[in-house]
Amino acid sequence: MLKNLPPLLTPDALHALASLGHGDDLAIVDANFPAARVAAAGGARLVQLPGADAPAVLQAVLAVLPVDDFEPGPTRFMQVVGDAQALPPPVAAFQSLLAHAGEAPAMGLERHAFYAAAGRAFVILRSGETRPYGNLLLRKGVVKP
Repeated sequence: MLKNLPPLLTPDALHALASLGHGDDLAIVDANFPAARVAAAGGARLVQLPGADAPAVLQAVLAVLPVDDFEPGPTRFMQVVGDAQALPPPVAAFQSLLAHAGEAPAMGLERHAFYAAAGRAFVILRSGETRPYGNLLLRKGVVKP
């Protein structure tokens, strides 16, 4: 056991996060997301975190990983099909956590654009989130001295 690490970050999750380089994307997805297929098609590493909801996974990730500040749109969520302006509860929680961490709000991506972007991610963290639209992409930034 290690000190000062969020306990939901398993050894596999920590290794995957530590393997990310600047500019690499990670996807935090809900239990309904086709994570295995998307990961296999794009070559992403899939890590299962079934005991945590998606906002809890984001909170743990933000504790150990910097968000990119070189390019616009480092965080992106999946928009609700048929209502791009809707803010489902998991997305509202993501936005609150990002604001609390001093990050810009996440931008919305159309569903299929989100799938395509997740397919290019380095790692996919599949949460146990059962609420719809609990999906977020995050681009890793630079760890500064």
